[in-house]
Amino acid sequence: MGLGKLIVFSAPSGSGKTSIVHYLLDQLDLEMEFSVSAASRKKRGTEQDGVDYYFISKETFKKHIENNDFAEWEEVYKDNFYGTLKKEIKRIREQGKNVVFDIDVVGGINIKKLYPDDTLAIFVKPPSVAELEKRLRNRKTDSEEKIQERLAKATEELSYQDQFDVILVNDELSIAQQKAYDLIKQFISNSDILKNTK
Repeated sequence: MGLGKLIVFSAPSGSGKTSIVHYLLDQLDLEMEFSVSAASRKKRGTEQDGVDYYFISKETFKKHIENNDFAEWEEVYKDNFYGTLKKEIKRIREQGKNVVFDIDVVGGINIKKLYPDDTLAIFVKPPSVAELEKRLRNRKTDSEEKIQERLAKATEELSYQDQFDVILVNDELSIAQQKAYDLIKQFISNSDILKNTK
């Protein structure tokens, strides 16, 4: 049994990447398992520890950084750390499953750098920043200040899109989900797809 491949989804908050990832995880023929990131923030809504994130303290997170335990990590907002533990990737790949990541843009680029030949990096792009703002407001989970913070960050994150293998515009969710499925199916069976996606 060979090692699984790595499928990275990165996007500005509110682009719909999480909805795409959940859809893909339900497609059993892709043999994917979600890479659960570590996060130093508090749980939101119905989030579960070990399912949505490994919720750990800021102090524990910093200890992992010192020990070089992360494949990637970032201080996304002040005192708000996110990262991917190397042992999580190893655990999934050694089962022959493909690892799917739903991570920050910089984190996605770092995973690609660490595992260049085994990673398909997909940037999920909203149709426009105006649409992104509408989606963030419709979620009703953030304060006005947080929405403005996310929009400023989104503008910065959009500047990284060309460093990904594929830019997937999420205008209509069902179409974006199908496109993502087709890309991954092709990548799993033939890694040479990376030479043809630019």
